[in-house]
Amino acid sequence: MRKGVLEYCILTIISKKEVYASDILFQLKEAELIVVEGTLYPLLTRLKNDGLLSYRWEESKSGPPRKYYEITEAGKEFLKGLDKGWKDLVEAVEKLAGK
Repeated sequence: MRKGVLEYCILTIISKKEVYASDILFQLKEAELIVVEGTLYPLLTRLKNDGLLSYRWEESKSGPPRKYYEITEAGKEFLKGLDKGWKDLVEAVEKLAGK
């Protein structure tokens, strides 16, 4: 379940604007979702291989080139499905909890 939620969070972050991996880690940490690089990079690679993300390299003034991620059209459609699934899940849990 956590893997699916993590994908949802990562795609949500990237859907707002093109981002560097450390930006993703920072935003997850700000939301109190602690994720390490060893978890993030394989997930980004899989999402890219699934056609949900693309990336581009940009030269950095303070080190090696950086890889910036962007959501694809397929990724946007997939994210819409995740949004619906999340809302349905929250509604079902709230029903069970009597809210």
